[in-house]
Amino acid sequence: MHRITAMKMCLVIMLVLCGSTCGEGQAALHGAPMGTLDFGYVPAGNYETNTYYDPGAIGILFQMVHAFLSVVQPNPFPHDLVIEVTQQKIVGLQRNYKKVIHYELGFIICTVLGILFFLLVPVVGLCFCLCRCCDNCGGEMHQRHKKNADCQRGCHATLLFITSLTISVGLLFAYVANQNLSTQAKGITKLVNSNFKDLRTLVESAPGQIEYMANQYNTSKERAISDLDNISSKLGSRIQEHLGKDVHPALDAALSMAGAIRETKEALENVNISVEVLQEGTSKLQGNLTDVRRNLSNTLSDPACTAPTAREACDSIRRKLDQLSTDANFTGLPDVSQELAKVNDVLKTDLTTLVQKGYTAFNDTPEIVKNQTKNIVSDIKNALNSVGSNITERTKMFPIQEGVSNITRIITQNQASVQNYFPLIEQYDFYRWLFCIALCCMVLIILAFNYLGLLCGYCGYDKNASPTTRGCISNTGGNLLMAGVGFSFIFSWVLMIIVVLTFFIGGNIEKLGCEPLSDGSIFKMLDTPFILNSQWRNYLPGILYQNPEVNLTFEKVYRKCKANTGIYTALQLDNLYNISSFLNISMYTKNLTSKFDDIDVDLGSIVLLDHAGKQNLQNFTDSGIGSINYAAFEKEVNKGVTKVDLLAFANDIEAKADTLPKGALENALKGHASSIRSIHSKQVVPLEQTMSTLNKSIQILKTTSLGLSLKVQNVITAVETAQNLITKNASRVVIQETKKYMEVIIGYFEQYLNWVKDSISKEVAGCKPVANVVDTVDIIACSYIMDSMNAFWFGLGCCTIFLIPSIILGVKLAKYYRRMDTEDVYDDGNTVPQKRCK
Repeated sequence: MHRITAMKMCLVIMLVLCGSTCGEGQAALHGAPMGTLDFGYVPAGNYETNTYYDPGAIGILFQMVHAFLSVVQPNPFPHDLVIEVTQQKIVGLQRNYKKVIHYELGFIICTVLGILFFLLVPVVGLCFCLCRCCDNCGGEMHQRHKKNADCQRGCHATLLFITSLTISVGLLFAYVANQNLSTQAKGITKLVNSNFKDLRTLVESAPGQIEYMANQYNTSKERAISDLDNISSKLGSRIQEHLGKDVHPALDAALSMAGAIRETKEALENVNISVEVLQEGTSKLQGNLTDVRRNLSNTLSDPACTAPTAREACDSIRRKLDQLSTDANFTGLPDVSQELAKVNDVLKTDLTTLVQKGYTAFNDTPEIVKNQTKNIVSDIKNALNSVGSNITERTKMFPIQEGVSNITRIITQNQASVQNYFPLIEQYDFYRWLFCIALCCMVLIILAFNYLGLLCGYCGYDKNASPTTRGCISNTGGNLLMAGVGFSFIFSWVLMIIVVLTFFIGGNIEKLGCEPLSDGSIFKMLDTPFILNSQWRNYLPGILYQNPEVNLTFEKVYRKCKANTGIYTALQLDNLYNISSFLNISMYTKNLTSKFDDIDVDLGSIVLLDHAGKQNLQNFTDSGIGSINYAAFEKEVNKGVTKVDLLAFANDIEAKADTLPKGALENALKGHASSIRSIHSKQVVPLEQTMSTLNKSIQILKTTSLGLSLKVQNVITAVETAQNLITKNASRVVIQETKKYMEVIIGYFEQYLNWVKDSISKEVAGCKPVANVVDTVDIIACSYIMDSMNAFWFGLGCCTIFLIPSIILGVKLAKYYRRMDTEDVYDDGNTVPQKRCK
């Protein structure tokens, strides 16, 4: 009881300290994104006890014994019967004696047979001696001649030899089991001391584990302080990101409009330049085409064109002369100089710079948040440091070291008390060893007489010698066999009573103790309600917590401790001290929450676009690009520079010239074709490129002017909406993002709390030594002692049983080896045998 009280005191101190350690880590907020903290692994106690037992080669003998006991007692563990007898004691035994007898029937039968052996063998031996003294029962030193005497002698000798070998095997089993028990007894000291050392490790490692968990609070605190130091990026950037969903599109639209103004200016300039170039170029082109048409007409007026071979070609060319003329007329296009001047006035205000200033001001949001929260961040850090100080103070408040010292002292005292028995155990084990050796020597004496008798009888036997003239060696062999028979009668009943006692005790301990302990049936029995205490439903919680209604069983404790689960979980210590009541940091959470609620960031200093920028956009709307006659421009640029493709026209003239006879007309036409090609390459192609530039500029202007007023108004509205969000509604965003930021900070301590809970459940004070104690009891009591003891009676019983055939065979075989006093003789012609004295 004193040990249980001390253990409970230590557990209470440990749990209170655990509560003070991790009580500052609970958070009521979930779902906030946060980094995963690494608290490391709680330093585990190094347990040395090895509960794995390998008996080695002798394990085969143990298995044979277990198989024999299973044949003797095939029934399973009588769970209900044991419970009923235990609860009702004498009354239960009287009511269930038939069940007890039925369960023990195999042991009872074997025990009765052994007792009969114990009782009858001395009586039979005495009668046998008396009978032989009266020259009966083979006591008469006379041997009759038999035809199969040699065969009988050989069979008896062989069977006796086999029987002796069997007894030798049994003796070997008994001797090996005896030696194994002595050998294993020497290992008990080391195994027991190892268990005590592990129990001390269990108790002494708990303060270090708790201190480690307490120190890991700094991991959460340092991570939280790091986030507070980086509040500009952690909170400010999140506020900026949230507001940026409206601000960035507005500023991007304003910046895009600034680019559109610059493109409009470039397009208007291109239109002016292109129109001037086209007007001048088409005028020169028209003059050159007129000259070519006139010269070509003169050539076609040559008399050579009237020749039959040239007339058709000349007429064809003459009909197409009117196509040599310009098609597009750029002289009537409207002037855009006025619109260009207005756009230039708009560009005097650098809208891009104004928008960039808005970007810069908005990007300063994290720095604004940092500057405006310096005092609050300092208060929060002070609160976190205060939590750490409270942990240190509460750690020092509880006398954990004193409790550990008390438990360690109790363990040491118990170990010393147990060690005081070790010399006594060794002494009694030596006595036991001597006693078992003495028993083995009894069998060994009998075996020695048997083997020596067989050896002397076999070596000294002479077939030609008559029974009365047998040699000394043969006679000695027979006497040795009879000595073995005599010692068998003397020792067998002593051996049998030892075998019966050890068999009945050891067999029942194996079936009712060791096997249930090995397969866990004994735990189920101990966990049966009201079995150990008629007033308690569950005995273990009744002892530990004075609350027998708690569902705490021996089987659960053993299974969890076997897995080295924390003692808090294994013993369900939440019924004694609920960790959750110690892991409540609502008071700290409330303090931190109030600090975060004081965060108030004013973003009113941010100006996205000032009045000048907005006016600039409005002026661009009034630039007049929407009133330009784009249809007139498109009409002319969609025409060709000339009415006919000059290259095709020149190729046609040259082709027709090739049909004419060689001469001046042919050469003149080819010269005109060359002139036309030169005009195309030098004048038409540049004009076409200028027309393309004009067309692109017109399309840009047309696209920009389409709904320009609405576009500009939308940009201004978007900017004003974003500005209004920053100026008037930013506080809502700040509150929302601050709450998320607070969840992240407190979430670090929630991680700490969960880690502490998990560590206490699985790692702190791993109770494997408790399971090791049970396993050690199983190893010492069952594997070391009972297996060896059962193997000893198994071998000794085998020897004792086979002494019966050994006696019978020894008596019969001795008759063939001993020197007889008389023998049968046959006279010639007389078939009646007569005795002859030696």
